[in-house]
Amino acid sequence: MADLQNGAKKGAYYTNEYRNVFAECGYSEEEIEKKVKDAFQTVFYGPDDEKFYFEFGDDMGYFEDTGNFDARTEGMSYAMMMCVQMDMKNEFDRVWKWARTFMYIEEGYNAGYFDWHRRTDGSRIDEYPGPAPDGEEFFAMSLFFASHRWGDGEGIFNYSQEAKNILSACIHNGENEPGEPIMEPENYLIRFIPSRKFSDPSYHCPHFYDLFALWANEEDREFWKKAADASREYLKKACHPETGLAAEYANYDGTPYAHERDIFGGRHDWYYSDSYRVIANIGLDHEWFGKDQWQVENNNKVQKFFMETHRDEDFKIYEIDGTVIDEPALHPVAIIATNAQASLAADGPYAKECVERFWNTPLRKGGRRYYDNCLYLFALLALSGKYRVW
Repeated sequence: MADLQNGAKKGAYYTNEYRNVFAECGYSEEEIEKKVKDAFQTVFYGPDDEKFYFEFGDDMGYFEDTGNFDARTEGMSYAMMMCVQMDMKNEFDRVWKWARTFMYIEEGYNAGYFDWHRRTDGSRIDEYPGPAPDGEEFFAMSLFFASHRWGDGEGIFNYSQEAKNILSACIHNGENEPGEPIMEPENYLIRFIPSRKFSDPSYHCPHFYDLFALWANEEDREFWKKAADASREYLKKACHPETGLAAEYANYDGTPYAHERDIFGGRHDWYYSDSYRVIANIGLDHEWFGKDQWQVENNNKVQKFFMETHRDEDFKIYEIDGTVIDEPALHPVAIIATNAQASLAADGPYAKECVERFWNTPLRKGGRRYYDNCLYLFALLALSGKYRVW
């Protein structure tokens, strides 16, 4: 499909023109609007065995990880991003208040961050709470967007100030008291967790960092500008040169991280759940800023890998060189969704086919629906032109 080719275009941040890839593929505006609306209705207000947004008390709410029966900063910050994109202020404020009330770490080694998971009643799970840094970056980005779309309120609803505070902690924690930054001061890369000097390629959102460089505290803006550049270069190292696949965790030189498996729950040096987000992030970065032809080439490689080599197979676990591990993927719908979102950058022969496959794939049901359907909603927003800079 030639009209999906956009490798040389200027990003939507500069033009304020967001691609509706579904429309490019021939779907009507009415169909697209209905599909997006119905999916959000299901996730937020559908039957209890299909939704995973739940209200809590009079003014709070949370996303539940239905596979692990907890609430995670990953999902809470995702929910906020989805809500600000869909103009759902009530739900945004409910989720933010739950996160700020129960997950925010007021003191100690990780002060200023958010505990990465809590029970759905808000109680602590781990003895020593600590962050998963993708939560912090999504919290900050969604808060800035909320500030620009709805205006700042008071207290924790002074969205822009809360965002600036989070980003300051990410850079400066540990400078004057015990603690560690989320952002590596030596190379500007995001750490997997503050105490470990390696990364997770799916945490890399240079399209966020470019915006943080405009809106963070004045003294932090140059850092975020450098982080955006460093992150784009890091992804080139982390993605395999032939398949385009990235590992779940990777060293600072981009090689898969294969250590400390007993601490982090097994192998993470292969293409597995976290990894799927990498090409989605690359696609969105290309849509917003359009800075690098490499993004087009890499996402073409991933789509080629799946559509040429594994088109008619059930999804498995893969080494990043494409070697098949004969175990089923835990989140197959997430693979379909992110392969489609990759088409925001990809311009190869499979870009349209990946989008159409996603269009024809329903939301996942059952206990593992949370992660798949989070990435499903993001793909819907991105491919319909509704995942925007506010």
